[in-house]
Amino acid sequence: MSVVQHTERSRGSEAEIDKQQKQQKHKTACPLNCWDVCGFEVTTADGKVKKVEGDSAHPITQGKICGKGVMLADRANHPDRLLYPLKKVDGQFERISWEQALDEIATAMQKVKKEYGSTAVLHSHDYSNGGLLKNLDQRFFNAYGGITELVGSLCWGAGIEAQMVDFGSAYSHDPDDLKNSQTIVVWGRNVTATNMHLYPYIQKAKKRGAKLIVIDPLATGITRIADQHVKVRPGMDGVLALIIIKKLVEQGLQAEDFLKHHTHGYEEFLKQVIEPLSLDQAIEWTEVPEEVINELVHAFSVGRPTCTLLGLGLQRYSNGGNTIRAIDALVAISGNIGIPGGGANYAHLGVGRSFNTTALAHSERKQAGRTFTRMTQADEVLEARNPSIKMLFVTRGNPLVQVPDASKTYQAFSQIETKVVIDQFMTDTAKVADYVLPCTTVFEEEDIYYASMFHSFVTYGKQVVEPYGEAKSDREIWTLLAERLGFGDEFAYTVEEFLEMGIPSLAEQGITLERLKQETTVKLQLEPVPWKDFRFETPSGKFEFHSIKLEEEKREPMIQLMLPEESRWSRPELASRYPYSLLSIHPQRSLHSQHFHLVQALQSPRIEVSEYIARQEGLTDGDQIEIFNDRGVFRGRVKIVVGTHPTTINVDEGRWQEFGGTINQLTPNTISDVGLGSTLYDCLVGIRKLG
Repeated sequence: MSVVQHTERSRGSEAEIDKQQKQQKHKTACPLNCWDVCGFEVTTADGKVKKVEGDSAHPITQGKICGKGVMLADRANHPDRLLYPLKKVDGQFERISWEQALDEIATAMQKVKKEYGSTAVLHSHDYSNGGLLKNLDQRFFNAYGGITELVGSLCWGAGIEAQMVDFGSAYSHDPDDLKNSQTIVVWGRNVTATNMHLYPYIQKAKKRGAKLIVIDPLATGITRIADQHVKVRPGMDGVLALIIIKKLVEQGLQAEDFLKHHTHGYEEFLKQVIEPLSLDQAIEWTEVPEEVINELVHAFSVGRPTCTLLGLGLQRYSNGGNTIRAIDALVAISGNIGIPGGGANYAHLGVGRSFNTTALAHSERKQAGRTFTRMTQADEVLEARNPSIKMLFVTRGNPLVQVPDASKTYQAFSQIETKVVIDQFMTDTAKVADYVLPCTTVFEEEDIYYASMFHSFVTYGKQVVEPYGEAKSDREIWTLLAERLGFGDEFAYTVEEFLEMGIPSLAEQGITLERLKQETTVKLQLEPVPWKDFRFETPSGKFEFHSIKLEEEKREPMIQLMLPEESRWSRPELASRYPYSLLSIHPQRSLHSQHFHLVQALQSPRIEVSEYIARQEGLTDGDQIEIFNDRGVFRGRVKIVVGTHPTTINVDEGRWQEFGGTINQLTPNTISDVGLGSTLYDCLVGIRKLG
């Protein structure tokens, strides 16, 4: 080897060593608002995020993360990311300084409050980031005087409200408790796409001999390992639960002692709801054969302990609340409440309640207030008077894509005089804004992350790089606006002080901020088997078939047998024109609309149809079709899917306009039966094959 070659190789080695020395690995958490809240190990170099991997030390996620989490590095580094404030001038966005943007927005807020009152401001938001300090938006708007806020949930609102009236809250069993289950019923939860770290627990339970039953109109990843896949007709899950109850009681398989001592309204429920239900009618509605119903009766009774894992989709109907209430009733009557290996596992609200979000929100500063629902916000903006909506803030969401009846939402937002969007990309919603403010990613800010859906671990997320460009955290944006509006003292706290403000109750469990920083991930001390003492948080202290809370609110207190609004039994004329049920589920590689611009495979609209629909309509894979109803039209290419319910269509939700538009052009913006929930899946459509 020549001296020159040796020297060049030495320099190359030195450069590689120098590069490696600059690389650092950090532990943090995924901010995406899904079931798992994965632990991250993030590699950085030269002030940039280079790679996102799973934290192998995380007790639940154990080093495995989904593609949505991996792509957060691409999201941080994407060339189209917004890094500077923008203002729309003559229909075009121009870069402006933060000083100009904040001064003009604050001036507009002062003017609106003086002329119309603070409730002329609407905050349209969702939960794309699960950080604790994201609650500071409430602090800002409360200190401003109180605004028009959104209530309810597009995702899980009806189910939460249902379990609140049945149990008094919504708690789930610890994932480790699955080792005690003899039967596992996955009811409408797409585990492999939305809750992937539950999958290994189910696999281990199966190896120990547990039986796995999946009840779902669609064939999902979890159905591949299921012992039984029950393809219930969309929206008829509640009817299926009620007919199982009827057969349980007829065969004397009910948990008599529990029902006698720990429930309210059971006999009334049997007389009013169960006795009149006809088996033949239930089979017609659900399309589940009697022999399968009998097998489910056995699974919930003789097959105990039976763990029921509920998904979110089955309550996105006009009858969604009563669907969850009916399944809760089935779990209670079969004796699967308060026992190891059982449970009606929908949400885990004890996690979120462990934090003092009230202190962060500082609600006592609110002087006025008004609420719209997330589902009907478009109608309410269009109809608002005294005052009408004059100013809009959008954070943590992309409502022009996510909110149902998208055309109406666009119409409503377009008429608002001043619109401010805080985001990382020029989304469909950002495009209609007057000001777009660039915010930081999870890697550029410090927070604590958790979810009230699955496990009870919380993770501290440190800031691992400086903000890109001129991006600012939500906390910093609210702080700078608060200073201009005269209540900067409400934000005169460091990040650490705000975090301490939100976790005082954790100190009783020995969980301090210092410990979180040292250990990164810590488990909250929550009961692994909810309701084991049979003491419920309802007005009666019992499980309530007849809800005292609903009765006091002058609403229907008893669990009801209800059908979807858009069905051939409820609206036969509509069903004759639009014979197919549309489900708009979450795409596997994007949480709602967040990653469509990052994943090329998502950018070509695909319409999944059953084999039956393909035969009926003469369709083959790749055909260009449109699906439609009275609300709108959506076009895409056919993908024939085996194993789904015969009259069911599926389209990924969250699609941006530039990639074919949102399926929410077709979905209804009504509110579910018990309130606070969407009816996105209560949607009938027709099909036209295009040339």
